[in-house]
Amino acid sequence: MSDAGSTARDDGRSELHELRERVATLEAERTRPPRHRVQSLLAAVLIILGCVLAPLGIVSAWAADEVGDTDRYVATVAPLASDPDIQDAVATRVTDVLMRRLDLPALLSDATPAERPRLEKALGRLGDSLEGAVRSFVHDKARAVAGSDAFATIWTEANRTIHASVNKALTGSGGGAVRLEDDTVTLDLAPVVELVKKRLVDEGMQVAGRIPEIHTDFTLVRSDDIGKVKTYVRLLQIAGNWLPVLAVLLVAGGVLLARRRRRALVAGALAVAVTTGLLGIGLRVFRAVYLDALPAGVSQGAAGAVYDTMTHLLHTMIRMAVVLGVVVALAAWLTGRGRRAGLVRGLWTSGIGAARTTADRAGLRTGPVGPFVRRYRTGIVWTLVAAALVVYLLWSHPTGWVVVGLTLALLLALAVVEFLGAGARSEEAAAAKAAAPPM
Repeated sequence: MSDAGSTARDDGRSELHELRERVATLEAERTRPPRHRVQSLLAAVLIILGCVLAPLGIVSAWAADEVGDTDRYVATVAPLASDPDIQDAVATRVTDVLMRRLDLPALLSDATPAERPRLEKALGRLGDSLEGAVRSFVHDKARAVAGSDAFATIWTEANRTIHASVNKALTGSGGGAVRLEDDTVTLDLAPVVELVKKRLVDEGMQVAGRIPEIHTDFTLVRSDDIGKVKTYVRLLQIAGNWLPVLAVLLVAGGVLLARRRRRALVAGALAVAVTTGLLGIGLRVFRAVYLDALPAGVSQGAAGAVYDTMTHLLHTMIRMAVVLGVVVALAAWLTGRGRRAGLVRGLWTSGIGAARTTADRAGLRTGPVGPFVRRYRTGIVWTLVAAALVVYLLWSHPTGWVVVGLTLALLLALAVVEFLGAGARSEEAAAAKAAAPPM
C-alpha cells in the first residue's frame, strides 16, 4: 500500500515538473519576439522593393531596347515620315528657310521667256501678293516632297545613320547629324531642302537653283531638364534587362518568405500591376506638361507625334506588365482555399461535368485517353502551365494581348483536360455499375 502511494506521489511530482517546464517554455516564447514576425516583415520589405523596381525595370528595358538597338529604333521612328503633323512641320520649316534666301525681285526677271508664262500662271493662281504667292508655291512643293517616298527614304536612312547620335543625346555617347544643343535634340533637314530646290527649279523658278546649301534644324525633342533625363536614361540603359529580373526575384523572394504565400503572391502581383499602371499615367501627364512647355516656334502636333512614337513601346510594355500582374493575381486567388474561389472553381468543374455528361448520353467515349488523363492529370496541368510560361518568355516583345491570348489558350487546354478527366470518372462509374452483381 505504501509502495503504491509512493509511486503515485512520484508520478504527481513528475507531472508537476513537466507542467512547470511547459509553462516556463511558453513564457519564454511569449517574451521572445516571434521569428515569424521578422520573417513576415522581411517578406513585406522584399515585395515592396520589387514593386518599386518594377516600373523602373520596364523603363530600363525600354531604354536598352529602344536606344541600344538600331533596327528597333529605326522601326520605331520610320512611321513618323508619314505622319501629317511631321510632314506639315517639315514643310513649314523648309519653306521658312527658303523664303529667307529667295531673291523675290529677281524671281520673274531671271526666268527665261519659255519658262516665264508657266511661272506667272503658277504664281498668279495663288494670290495677288508676290511674297504670299511665292510662299504658298514653295510650301506646296515642300509639302509634296515631305509626303513623297523620297522623304520617307531620307527620314529612315538618316535615322539609321544617326542612331549613334540619338544615343549621344540620351546617354552622352556618340555623334552625328542629330545634335544636342541648348537642351534640344535637332535633325538637319538639308537633304529635304535640296529636293525642294530641285522641284522649284523644275517648275521654272531658276533663282532657287542659286541658293547655296542650307543646313536647317528640325526639333525632335526639347526640354530644359534633358541633361538630367540623359543621366537617368544612361543609368537605366546600363541596368538594361537586369533590373526587371531583379524586381521579379525580389517579389518572388518575398512571396517565398511569407507565411501565407498565396495571399502574398496575390498582393505582390496586384501591387506590381498598380505601380506599372501609375507609370503609364505619369507618362500621359508628362506628355501634356511637355507640350505646354514647348516654345511657340515648335509644332506641338509634330512634337506630340514624336513623343507618342518614342514611348509607344514603353506603353506596350506597361500594359503587358499590368495584364500579367492581374492574371497572376487571379490565378493565385482562384487556386486558393477561399469560399468565393471555391465557388468559382465549383462552377468551372460543374459546367465541364455537365458538358461531359451530355456527351456521354450522346454516345461520345474517350476510350483509353480518359483514364490516362485522369491518372496523370496533375502532371499534364503543370506541363501546360510550363509550356505557356516558356512561350511567354520566348516571345519577342510580348504585349498585353499576347498575355491575354496565352491565358485564354491555357484555360482552353485546362478545360479540355478537365473534360477528359470528367469523362474518365463517368466511364469508370458506368463500368463499375455494369460490373456490380444484380440485387
